[in-house]
Amino acid sequence: MTEIKTLDSRTVYKNKWMTVREDRIRRTSGNEGIYGVVEKPDYVAILPIQDQRIHLVEQYRYPVRERYWEIPQGSWESDPDADHALVAAGELREETGLVAKTLTRIGYLYQAYGYSNQGYHVYLATDLEVSIQDLDEEEEGLIARSFCIKEFESMIVSGVIKDNTTITAYSLAKLKNQIPQA
Repeated sequence: MTEIKTLDSRTVYKNKWMTVREDRIRRTSGNEGIYGVVEKPDYVAILPIQDQRIHLVEQYRYPVRERYWEIPQGSWESDPDADHALVAAGELREETGLVAKTLTRIGYLYQAYGYSNQGYHVYLATDLEVSIQDLDEEEEGLIARSFCIKEFESMIVSGVIKDNTTITAYSLAKLKNQIPQA
């Protein structure tokens, strides 16, 4: 039995990246209410690590009007059902110009399940080779750079890195003892 029953649902906004809908709902107590839901396709988050260095990208994030460092991440809007490992490999090369000989699946997490159905697949990319960066139009101004792991962790602690996907993906990999040690 579901705890919340959907009585009615209507799309209030839609573009190629997301759909926003408003659902009229009834809770088990009988109380009615509404839920605003953002529907977005799943994405991948990649931890490219080699020789105690992690490769990050910095880009301007329009909603918060600032540039931030984060791990490579993305989705293929044109093929939302594509194999997640292929998407991870493609996004890694596209954003950083790196190709991973080894991609290890770390896990699956939800981005913000209080208002969205979007989740993400976390991959560790190792045995990296340099290729050619191939940015999408939406990634204009993206910069790729590597940092030593200790500096990266310091950037998290000091608040330089604010991206929850970056922090959570790295934490999950570290807790699972998947971060390569020197």
